[in-house]
Amino acid sequence: MRMRRLGISLSKLEKKKNLDPHLEQYITPGELASRWLFDIMAFGDIKPGCRVVDLGAGNGTLGIGASMLGAGFVTLVESDEEMCKIATKNAKDALRDGTYEIQKVEIGKEVPILNEVDLVISNPPWGRQTEGADAHFLDLIISLGVTTHLMHNNSAKHIKNRFENIDWSVEKYGEADFPIPASYRHHKMTRGSTRAGFWRLSPP
Repeated sequence: MRMRRLGISLSKLEKKKNLDPHLEQYITPGELASRWLFDIMAFGDIKPGCRVVDLGAGNGTLGIGASMLGAGFVTLVESDEEMCKIATKNAKDALRDGTYEIQKVEIGKEVPILNEVDLVISNPPWGRQTEGADAHFLDLIISLGVTTHLMHNNSAKHIKNRFENIDWSVEKYGEADFPIPASYRHHKMTRGSTRAGFWRLSPP
């Protein structure tokens, strides 16, 4: 599948209309998701038949995209009930039965049931509303102990330190503008963007 075609397909997925700013719900745009997934594939991390976990999956964009690029099974982990319903519908419409699952899990309070994982992809809360909101996601990534691709605030300094201190390999390989929804009341602009960074985290 070509990058542009994937971006169009992901852009057509159903989205939650009323995003919750307290949960830092940002929908990853289809074009951006497509470019990022192709970067991940260029590393050789999305392999035919691999098992991928999308932590903080939202409407399922990243996990569904990974499946479209050849992943054999994707697990979408999300805490918001409405988002889970939307992700279920999107996966059912876009993917074959038996190639995905959706788990409603509040990371930090519950642990997803994961039997085998080859790759983690995650765009967690960045901690702009609640400082340290990403901590439980990072803890779970460490406990899973597999290669992870992480999207986070481009200026985040703690990621490198957190993982290198436990001998993980950390590579920041890109950045991009990430659009901010106009519906967020705490944003003064009707529409804007922030800068996202992309990291590859590999266990020792």
